[in-house]
Amino acid sequence: QVQLVESGGGLVQPGGSLRLSCAASGTIFSINDMGWYRQTLGKERELVAAITSGGRTNYADSVKGRFTISRDNAKYTVYLQMNSLKPEDTAVYYCDAVVNTIEVWGQGTLVTVSS
Repeated sequence: QVQLVESGGGLVQPGGSLRLSCAASGTIFSINDMGWYRQTLGKERELVAAITSGGRTNYADSVKGRFTISRDNAKYTVYLQMNSLKPEDTAVYYCDAVVNTIEVWGQGTLVTVSS
């Protein structure tokens, strides 16, 4: 059974940085697209950033120029470097990946941007 485990969330001041990590474990034959989503109370989950197996990236307009997604295929891991964080970036961040052709979600990690 494949699992995604996120880490790196926490409390940061506005203007600060955080790096999220998400590692896949289990019996893995292939990982295609990987991505990060976020969700706040009362709102739908939204795409933050995505990366293909070939390294092509896609970002939400609200994070372009501030967030960077990357992946290490050898470690089955995807990262989200978040810079210049704003209070409106506060959310639970979820990792998503297509593993062995099946979409898998992580449990989420809370990011709070506040002074």
